[in-house]
Amino acid sequence: MNLKTPNANEATGTVNRSRSVVPMSGICTRCVDGCKGACEIWLSSFRGREVLYPGPFGEITAGADKNYPIDYSHINIQGYARGARGLPSGIVGDPDTAVFSEVDTETSYGWDKKVKMKIPIFTGALGSTEIARVNWEHFAVGAAISGITLVCGENVCGIDPGLERDSKGKVSKSPEMDRRINTYKKFHDEYGEILVQMNVEDTRLGTAEYVASKHNLETIELKWGQGAKCIGGEIKVNSLERAIELKKRGYIVLPDPTRPDMAKAFKNGAIKEFERHSRLGFVSKEGFLEEADRLRDIGFKRITLKTGAYSMSELAMAIRYGAEAKIDLLTIDGAPGGTGMSPWPMMNEWGIPTFYLQSLAYEFCEKLKKKGIRVPDIAIAGGFADEANAFKAIAMGSPYVKAICMGRALMIPGMVGKNIGKWIKEKDLPKAVAKYGSKIEEIFVTYEELKEKFGSRMDEIPLGAIAIYTYSQRFKTGLQQVMAGSRNFSLGSVTRDDLMALTEESAKVSGIKYVMDAYREDALDILLN
Repeated sequence: MNLKTPNANEATGTVNRSRSVVPMSGICTRCVDGCKGACEIWLSSFRGREVLYPGPFGEITAGADKNYPIDYSHINIQGYARGARGLPSGIVGDPDTAVFSEVDTETSYGWDKKVKMKIPIFTGALGSTEIARVNWEHFAVGAAISGITLVCGENVCGIDPGLERDSKGKVSKSPEMDRRINTYKKFHDEYGEILVQMNVEDTRLGTAEYVASKHNLETIELKWGQGAKCIGGEIKVNSLERAIELKKRGYIVLPDPTRPDMAKAFKNGAIKEFERHSRLGFVSKEGFLEEADRLRDIGFKRITLKTGAYSMSELAMAIRYGAEAKIDLLTIDGAPGGTGMSPWPMMNEWGIPTFYLQSLAYEFCEKLKKKGIRVPDIAIAGGFADEANAFKAIAMGSPYVKAICMGRALMIPGMVGKNIGKWIKEKDLPKAVAKYGSKIEEIFVTYEELKEKFGSRMDEIPLGAIAIYTYSQRFKTGLQQVMAGSRNFSLGSVTRDDLMALTEESAKVSGIKYVMDAYREDALDILLN
């Protein structure tokens, strides 16, 4: 039984008074005059639009909790007792050569100029949200030392307090963008890259030109949307002056801070925060292809696209337009999504869920392949947090899916590591941490490994980065185990046949063979002949 209701959730700080709730509306079956709260309708009666958003803003990330009819738990990974695919050329598989710790987890993406990653995951877009800003050093260094790509999200230049613009209104200086890029580059080696996202505001501001000319970035990402929402990126600000500043920069700011009544409401304490919104994009084939050409003329070697949980038509647009523009990576982000700032009802009730969206993407890629059209490399996003489900998505999308984009699962270690450092300093380690020790080198199992590699530079690596690296190594080991069990010793050998659907409905949606049909002919041949 699904006990979730649309009228109460920890994300919005709301609860039902009654134990009995109408499933569809989430209203208590017995709604009492005089109730002291606090369902979403009750709280919205005096806090209004604030209740649309998970909070407190800047201190949390939020993930939608709608339980869809089918997800990746409805498929399982096949295991085999023979064979070894994907071993280095010339090596024959046997118990001494086919060892799980030797499984190659590297992947790459790109049309011609490939980007390699040590493991097939990379960060979601860490943009103008407060939680991305305050934790950036942990996230950026962690991604760099883990050998994975880091996505710097939308609106970073646009909200930078130190932003300076030229006479044409284009960005000429952005200390915050400089900090973000330089932090990653400080520890970057040959694996992964940092790429910057662009939305409507970023394009108007000249963000692409700025990061190309000042930082020589090789990749830029166009953004159509994400799995958490179908409207533009949002943040909150708790300063009237800051809200007015962002409105003057051209952003949509709600409530309007320049209205005298709204300014008075803020000063009286009724309005606590203002919302800064980005504009909706409007996509056309001609415009997309022209923009790709323009970005290449600026000097970018690679162009990527992030799209969201839109309709089947927009998915077709992303794949076909991306193929014609020869983009290097298409990240498809399915519902329900997780984010630092998105409307809670939209996160739960909007968009095509990831499993269904990936199934459609595979179908569309196959159709274009039959027409002789090469599709871009693909990454799947939308709720992934572990290596087993990452493997499923890569196998389900083989040979097109090269990586998994992970949002909150890669942010959590950064925050955990940062807080462990704080707790050590305050001598206030939680029991769950203290049982492993009280020193950094006792708590982090990868500390000595990193110290051996970086030596005196260890002081430059924040604890959140060490935590991300530690999580990445756990992910790698778990992935190696899963891959070895399916007798795949490199990602290139993984196929859809390495999966089985546990329900007939998931088989119908995905095209993965039902568990009672997978390898049946082979089994009967062994059994009877």
